[in-house]
Amino acid sequence: MVKNRLSKVLAAAGVASRRASEDLITQGLVTVNDEIVRIPQTIVDSASDIISVRGVSINIEEKVYYMLNKPAGYICSAKKSSNTKLVIDLFEEEGHRVFTVGRLDKDTEGLILVTNDGHFANSVIHPSANLQKEYVAKTGQEIMPEHLIAISQGTLVEGVFVKPVRVTKVRRGTVKVVIMEGKKREVRLLLEAAGLEINSLTRTRLGGLQLGDLPVGHWRSLSEREKRLILE
Repeated sequence: MVKNRLSKVLAAAGVASRRASEDLITQGLVTVNDEIVRIPQTIVDSASDIISVRGVSINIEEKVYYMLNKPAGYICSAKKSSNTKLVIDLFEEEGHRVFTVGRLDKDTEGLILVTNDGHFANSVIHPSANLQKEYVAKTGQEIMPEHLIAISQGTLVEGVFVKPVRVTKVRRGTVKVVIMEGKKREVRLLLEAAGLEINSLTRTRLGGLQLGDLPVGHWRSLSEREKRLILE
């Protein structure tokens, strides 16, 4: 059973905002199992109760939350063209209409979230979440102290000057970069401004959630604990 407040169920189903859903209920426009309900806090079972708004049953889709190790060559978009591979194509057999939470560029691999829960997605991508994003870049050059200094000093991205939170040399040609803003191609531009040519770029952490040993191209469902970890 999936029990929750009626107003929250309506909002999650995309009927209206939470406040507007409460207004619909108090106006007597919502029925549960053919009975008018006027109290927004009424507990309903979205898996078994028949909920209608103005006489039309609403579709309450199960919410799903996936962590994917995105392969290079896939784009984070819902617009399909003949020459593109979409991240959401990997989830076709799951039977849910999903979307990516934020974006990774076509050539970047690593951790990306995929869901059908718009409220969850907004809580993750909203600037107020202040989520750190960690990337590991491999280059064909040895990372020198001057490279680390140059990356740390920041660069212009989309007309805005940005600086990473932290830059660390991992091994000879590998560097770890932690950012906060997450602007388009931000890590690539930071490294290019420092004179480094990127061979591969992988996002390994989002907030408190680590990619771990999930193979490239594979995905799995998030636990409730992992969903909370993201925002910690």
